[in-house]
Amino acid sequence: MMLGFIPFALVLGSQAAQKGFSVAEVPLMTGLNFGGGSEFAAVQLWTSPPHLLLIVAITFLVNSRHLLMGAAFAPLIRHLPRRQAFTALFVMCDESWALGLADARRTGRLSMPYYFAMAFGFYICWVVFTTVGALAGPILGDVTRFGFDMAFPAVFLVMLAGMWKGPAAARPWLVSLVVAALTYVFIPGAWYVPAGALSGVLAAFVLARPA
Repeated sequence: MMLGFIPFALVLGSQAAQKGFSVAEVPLMTGLNFGGGSEFAAVQLWTSPPHLLLIVAITFLVNSRHLLMGAAFAPLIRHLPRRQAFTALFVMCDESWALGLADARRTGRLSMPYYFAMAFGFYICWVVFTTVGALAGPILGDVTRFGFDMAFPAVFLVMLAGMWKGPAAARPWLVSLVVAALTYVFIPGAWYVPAGALSGVLAAFVLARPA
């Protein structure tokens, strides 16, 4: 999964450099935000001068899934001191969240050494290779022509495969997919992200079997 980070980190760094970001500004953005989807959205919206309120709003919208991810993760880190808990949430991304939940499901509790090693590995890989992309972007040009952008959906397919529990448990995924796709087609902006996330949560609640 960490290898899968490299191609689309290079794509993001390259696109940011083409929009005028300096080599210092790219790791500053990716290190402070650490949310790939929102960073791609921000770079796509970047103009000179930038529309900051629009970029902030879209970043919040795309990252809103972290509210639900954090709520699901909270019981696993409730025992941690506040500083460690905030650090765990700061380095949480889709991949570390999914792997952390899978680890907790296998062993009955989340191994913090495992989680922090994995999450910081993802974090360092992302910041380093977005910076490399910013350096190499002006030389390589549009790196998407090499197919690097396919790494993004590939990583998420691997995550879904690891979380598969059968067709019945995956019904909320289907609801989320359909709602997100329809929202993407008919409503401009990044509303498909919270729409897909919230519809999936609602579907899981409605379809849950009583204990």
